[in-house]
Amino acid sequence: MKKFFSEFKKFITRGNVVDLAVAVVVGGAFGKITTSLVNDILMPLVSLAVGGVGIGDWKWVITPAVYDSNGTLITAESALYYGNFIQTVINFIIISFVVFVIVKLFNKANGGLNEMADIAKALTLSERRRLRKEGKSNKEIRLIAQQRIKEAREKEEELKKANAKPTTEQLLTEIRDLLKENK
Repeated sequence: MKKFFSEFKKFITRGNVVDLAVAVVVGGAFGKITTSLVNDILMPLVSLAVGGVGIGDWKWVITPAVYDSNGTLITAESALYYGNFIQTVINFIIISFVVFVIVKLFNKANGGLNEMADIAKALTLSERRRLRKEGKSNKEIRLIAQQRIKEAREKEEELKKANAKPTTEQLLTEIRDLLKENK
C-alpha cells in the first residue's frame, strides 16, 4: 500500500498533471463563457429570426398531456425534444469555431514571435540599424534575415551529411565496388 501511495505522489507531482489540471479549469471557464454567448446572445437572435420560439423549445408531441376538468394533470405529455439536440449541435459548432479562431490567432502570434527571434539571430542589432540607415524597409530586412537563415540551415544540413556515418547498405555497396575493381 505504501508503494501505491508513493507512486501516486510521484504521478501527481509531475508537471504534466498540473498542466492538465490547469487546462481543465481554464477549459471549464471557457466553456461557460461560450455557452453563455450561445444561449444568452446568439440563440435569442436565432429564435427571433425563426418566429420568436426558442429553438430549445421545439418538440414533436407524440401523445399530448391529459388534464381533468379541474386542470389537474392526469397523464404527462410524451414528446421528442429535437430542439435541444439542434441547439446542442449549434453550441458545438460555435464553440469549435471560437476555439479554432483562438488557436489560429495564437499560432499566428507565436509564429511572429518565432520569426522575430530568428531575425534577431540572423542579423545583429547593429546590422539591422545599418540596413535601416541604408533605406531598407522592414520587409526587405526580413527577407535578408530569411535568406541568411536559409543559408545557415543549408550549411547545417551539409555538415550533417558530411559527418553522417554511412549506412550498412552504403558500406556493402562500397565493398562490392572495391571487390569488382580488384578482380
